[in-house]
Amino acid sequence: MTLRLSRRHLLLGALMPLPAWALPPRGLQFPRDFGSHPDLRTEWWYITGQATSGARVFGFQVTFFRSRIAETQAMQSAFAARQLIFAHAAMTDLAGGKLLHDQRIARAGMGVAEASEGDTRVHLRDWLLERKAEEYSARIPASGFALDLRFMPTQPPLLQGDAGLSRKGPEVAQASYYYSEPQLATSGRITLHGQPFDVQGKAWLDHEWSEAYLHPDAAGWDWIGMNLADGSALMAFRMRLKTGGVLWAGGSFRAAGGVPKPFAPDEVAFEPLRVWKSTASQASYPVEWKVRTPAGSFVVKALLDDQELDSRGSTGAIYWEGLSDLLDEKGKPVGRGYLEMTGYAAALRL
Repeated sequence: MTLRLSRRHLLLGALMPLPAWALPPRGLQFPRDFGSHPDLRTEWWYITGQATSGARVFGFQVTFFRSRIAETQAMQSAFAARQLIFAHAAMTDLAGGKLLHDQRIARAGMGVAEASEGDTRVHLRDWLLERKAEEYSARIPASGFALDLRFMPTQPPLLQGDAGLSRKGPEVAQASYYYSEPQLATSGRITLHGQPFDVQGKAWLDHEWSEAYLHPDAAGWDWIGMNLADGSALMAFRMRLKTGGVLWAGGSFRAAGGVPKPFAPDEVAFEPLRVWKSTASQASYPVEWKVRTPAGSFVVKALLDDQELDSRGSTGAIYWEGLSDLLDEKGKPVGRGYLEMTGYAAALRL
């Protein structure tokens, strides 16, 4: 007999708490670790960036998630939903003052959705992110817009945390394997409401996989990934408590051609400077921050306030993620990238 599971059952299975255990330190090996790690509970590939066409400036985001469903692993049926694949895509149109967003969800298998293990190749129906001959490509025919982009690495992968093992909380169980690929040279085409734009730009890729990412007391996180104009890369994050305050923090800085310098939890501070309130969710988001790190103090400033994404049709969360400027202490623009804020509309479950 074939067991049929509702989407709600599958989502609850993906989000149910599991016994936590510490991820062991291990050397990341490429190209294998560009691929999927289906034995761990949660994984994502995340590309954000800026692309320009003449004077027109766009922000873009492509994220594929994989979630392992513990309850179905022993099922023998080919239709058992052992893994779920989610995908989000968004485009910020600065000239139009608008963010467009789309999302997908499907069980892995049967040719509908898959995340390959040997290298990056994850697809969900006609959405695809893959890596071939060192170059990434994303083809996303979404509702109201389309992304057909290529991303060429200009630097080696940036291993976050301790050689790729990144702590996310006070307990060793809250950790992920995590690397970034900043300063990706970007080219291709963005289509907005049927109008094509040939674009050039820069992007940032994050790939993380984990068994227990969030501490039970965590509400969500604030995160930045910034490509600096001089070729440097800055990442910083903090995990917020449900009761307010900071649970954990971290990040890294790598100068062009240099070695990464990881940040300790007490070396990173986020101070909100300006707040925007969403009329859709009623959530209030700091869209301008002062971020203090060992690499310097910076101001992170959203280029469009309303970059809130409603992903309740897939991962179940409402969050803010958008194109932002990075300014030095004198107010001079020194880079651009993405700011992500989760857990403001409701505590995040992952």
